[in-house]
Amino acid sequence: MCGIAGIISNRPLPELSERLRDMSRRLEHRGPDDRGYLQWSGEGPLQLGRDPLDLPSCRVGLSHRRLAVLDPSQAAWQPMSSRDNALHLVFNGEIYNYLELREELIRAGYHFQSRGDTEVLLAALSHWGTAALPRLVGMFAFALLDTKRRRLLLVRDPFGIKPLYYSNPAEGPLVFASETKAFAAIPEIPSAIHPGRLLQYLRFGLTDHGSETLIRNIQQVPAASWLEFSVDDLTLTQQKTYWRLEAEPRHELSIDEAASELQRLFLQNIQWHLRSDVPVGAALSGGIDSASIVLAMRKRGGDALNLNTFTYIAPESEFDEQKYADLAGSAAGAKMSKTAATSQDLVQEIEALIRLQDEPFGSTSIYAQQRVFQASAAAGIKVMLDGQGADEILAGYRYFFAARTASLLRRGHWLQALRLLRSMPPFPGHAASPAVWMHAAGLLLPPGLRGTAMQFSGHGVMPRWLNAEWFRERTIADGIPRQARGPHYLNEQLQISLTETSLPALLRYEDRNSMANSVESRVPFLTTQLVEFVLSLPESYLLSPEGTTKAVFRRAMRGLVPETILSRRDKIGFATPEAAWLKSQHAWVTSILESDAAAQIPAIRPEIMKRDWQNFLQGRSQFDFRFWRWINLIRWAEIREIAFD
Repeated sequence: MCGIAGIISNRPLPELSERLRDMSRRLEHRGPDDRGYLQWSGEGPLQLGRDPLDLPSCRVGLSHRRLAVLDPSQAAWQPMSSRDNALHLVFNGEIYNYLELREELIRAGYHFQSRGDTEVLLAALSHWGTAALPRLVGMFAFALLDTKRRRLLLVRDPFGIKPLYYSNPAEGPLVFASETKAFAAIPEIPSAIHPGRLLQYLRFGLTDHGSETLIRNIQQVPAASWLEFSVDDLTLTQQKTYWRLEAEPRHELSIDEAASELQRLFLQNIQWHLRSDVPVGAALSGGIDSASIVLAMRKRGGDALNLNTFTYIAPESEFDEQKYADLAGSAAGAKMSKTAATSQDLVQEIEALIRLQDEPFGSTSIYAQQRVFQASAAAGIKVMLDGQGADEILAGYRYFFAARTASLLRRGHWLQALRLLRSMPPFPGHAASPAVWMHAAGLLLPPGLRGTAMQFSGHGVMPRWLNAEWFRERTIADGIPRQARGPHYLNEQLQISLTETSLPALLRYEDRNSMANSVESRVPFLTTQLVEFVLSLPESYLLSPEGTTKAVFRRAMRGLVPETILSRRDKIGFATPEAAWLKSQHAWVTSILESDAAAQIPAIRPEIMKRDWQNFLQGRSQFDFRFWRWINLIRWAEIREIAFD
């Protein structure tokens, strides 16, 4: 796990070394163990070292910050060059099946000097080219400089687990980095808001999907894609998607057969994700996903595994899962650590959290997650396993009930739909509601009518606290998230959740929180083989007719995870009492809504925001997550000096 950055100029850039050094410094938290630089004039030999040289003729610079997890020796140092000195790699992530790939490459005549995955990745790219990418099991973002073909490849893993951003302004160098904060070292890249993404964040809480970001001049390499740039004129010469998720159910296995195969795939993933030369721990909430990871770690690691778990607790709160975490930790024989937080803690640390997250985030639960990684770092655990992705592939969220209901209604199964909704499990802070029926009915509408339906439902795309005129002037119409069109509404909605709405943001939150503490976070639910298999199953295997979420996975984990956990019907996760927290800090919230920074954002109407906030405080309206989005945006825009032109 590392931080990578680079600058490519089409002419000698005297200040390149200074800028590269500055970018690398801003990523030091991602790799405190070592650093490395590559510099090249575009002709002749390259310069490699731990510090950049002030070369006036330099046109190409790559930097690498290393968090040593596999083979911490000098043999795995980066930037790494191929034997023929044609390919040069800076790599962030892990290739979990590197041992299997290594054996295949040895049979093809390759020899290796290191014991890690970086050299295997470099050899695989040399041997197979971009055809190597579908062979990789892992999380990765890397840049490959090919000095013979005079090109730069930027590549990202199938789910976008590891970040990779770039900017290619008309006037200025091509720049890439693991985090957007590194771009502050490049004056040619201003921090201007992207109006479309701003609307999606404020109205729907959406970020991080596709190629665009909230900063108009910075893009990200899309998941499962590679981009090729010419080193000579900096043009984007190719962009390819090397893997696509197919959402349509096609397997005809019985649910028991499906559970058996799912167990095999999951345990194989755990085995791969345990590969490390440093201690490995786990985030344990007490839910089915994290408990399954911890118990599977014990099963695959055996008694020799020194298993540490880290849990966020919320004592005397409906969001506390401590009893379930204790049950899972005890069953696994784990050494458990627990952390808690207060609203005062949040206010004291929120500025640092906003800075490290790079872009606004959806809720204060991200702070709870940050506390878990802080505890992991304090305990000296450098690698953590986490359950991100499980809810998106196994229908763990409440809103998937609407998609499943729509599938049943589409087929005329009205009684089954009614049975499903009557059996909906409780969710903290929410009760079963006709809103699920309305959402399901909305999915059945033609796409062109969904925006109109939102207006009539009282949840218009442009509520009064948004400056609709500002968005119209920039031809931003709605930003409504894409939804399933049928006939397999649930499977399609799961795919959208994986690629557009839920998972991309969650992966960014986890990456920034973990790497801010120099911890590598691994997500064993997210391999292409496991995800493809799950989404090939009938929808009833994921969300059962009795309203049981993750039905096939619960069955797959029987005998491994305590039945008390497998039979849970509530869902919490790293949730926080956000309404109570913000209410207790009402003076702080009000001061932000009344600040000069808020008044200087033309896309919002702070006077209406303040009125809505006061209505909540005085009990005239219910809490809404938009309150947090307002606060977060205002502080982020001020900290990052975002321009709203």
